Amino acid sequence: MKLSKKLFRKRQSLRGSIKGTSERPRLSVFRSNIYLYAQIIDDINSQTLVSYSTNCPDFKSNNVKINTNSCISAKILGQKIANLCLEKNINQIIFDRGPYLYHGQIKAIADGARAEGLKF
Repeated sequence: MKLSKKLFRKRQSLRGSIKGTSERPRLSVFRSNIYLYAQIIDDINSQTLVSYSTNCPDFKSNNVKINTNSCISAKILGQKIANLCLEKNINQIIFDRGPYLYHGQIKAIADGARAEGLKF
């Protein structure tokens, strides 16, 4: 999953202002041409706490007729990552949109996570 130089610089400049802690970890989003990925990261301990993607086998089996890079699948991804966070007693997060604009699939992931009870 390699980003172009322009997207890499954009992500790095944003990363300076967003840091996840153990109390408020960071929800990082990556969007490829086919799949969407989301991770909950504790930057202080350099540890991934929760991860989920539209490439996971249980996502594909539950949502057979949904395209893996649509806004509908993004909202389901946000709901699933929120449920996994709430199981690990993570209630508050910081949203890291990466180099992507906050609209479309990225906004759908955030809306799905908010709908399940995560606080940004």
